[in-house]
Amino acid sequence: MASILVAGMIGIAIPLVGKRKKFLQTDGSLFIAAKAFAAGVILATGFVHMLSGGTKALSDPCLPEYPWTKFPFAGFFAMVAALVTLLVDFVGTQYYERKQGLTHSTEEQGRVGAVNPGLESGILPVDGKEWNGKLFGEEEGGGMHIVGMHAHAAHHRHNHSHGQEACEGNVREPPHSHGHDHGHGHGHSHGFRDGGGDGGLRHVVVSQILELGIVSHSVIIGLSLGVSESPCTIRPLIAALSFHQFFEGFALGGCISQAQFKTSSAMIMACFFALTTPAGIGVGTAVASFYNPNSPRALVTEGILDCLSAGILVYMALVDLIAADFLSKRMSCNFRLQVVSYVMLFLGAGLMALLAIWA
Repeated sequence: MASILVAGMIGIAIPLVGKRKKFLQTDGSLFIAAKAFAAGVILATGFVHMLSGGTKALSDPCLPEYPWTKFPFAGFFAMVAALVTLLVDFVGTQYYERKQGLTHSTEEQGRVGAVNPGLESGILPVDGKEWNGKLFGEEEGGGMHIVGMHAHAAHHRHNHSHGQEACEGNVREPPHSHGHDHGHGHGHSHGFRDGGGDGGLRHVVVSQILELGIVSHSVIIGLSLGVSESPCTIRPLIAALSFHQFFEGFALGGCISQAQFKTSSAMIMACFFALTTPAGIGVGTAVASFYNPNSPRALVTEGILDCLSAGILVYMALVDLIAADFLSKRMSCNFRLQVVSYVMLFLGAGLMALLAIWA
């Protein structure tokens, strides 16, 4: 419990504390490379550890033949979890964007009204009845780039339309839009800023969903370790879980740091993550005397939760961690960072997958 607790605390604390240090800031190359390694660890955790564990539990011979042998439930539950995560990602981002958009409209109305109280044109009503203004992050064509890969892929294509000059920061803003209608009176920026308002909203949603996925499987891992009474099983699990907890904490801490939560909120999320697995171990140890991990109810519960966790982690790793960074302007304009990040990604996934031999 102490080893896993310390590993998790150190992992999540590095990006939260390090954002005040230049070499550990969340927009630095070192952080992006380390985050790629952590994303690989999370991806391998979902595919190699959680999904395989769930498949094993749901195909255990102790379960009734019907319905567990008649349908591939493991893959089905993982798919459902990934789709539900997509839906939550979409709804959560839309909620924050609407909230942010209404706030900005209200502030703009108050600011313009103070300058010229008689000016009514161009101020959109915000009472929810006739407000037709653009939501925060909406494109002129009507598309809402608010979910993971779609958002970053569009941003990637948009950046590359300007060629190498965009990477060097030498693009000048044309006085008129590129075929867009600016009749609504709001400036459509073609600047190349990663981590702007839209990115901040994305990180808020990503950090919360990622914590949900990590916490859900941490409980199961903690319970499994707590009920185990074999030293041969526990020793390799401690090393594997400490490694896994450290880099999951690093990835989650990076998302929390980028979301710019209040200090109190960030501390609560960090503590909740760090304490979940040790708490699960404690509960597992307490119930070990009467808990039967081979009972049909325990196997079904563990298998379903493992598969659901796998779906969440795979979605988050691919869409909101890997795609978010690897399709960004910073990555596309820095060949050396691309090479290092890909190496770190494959290294993290490979090492975490290799740990499946022992744990």
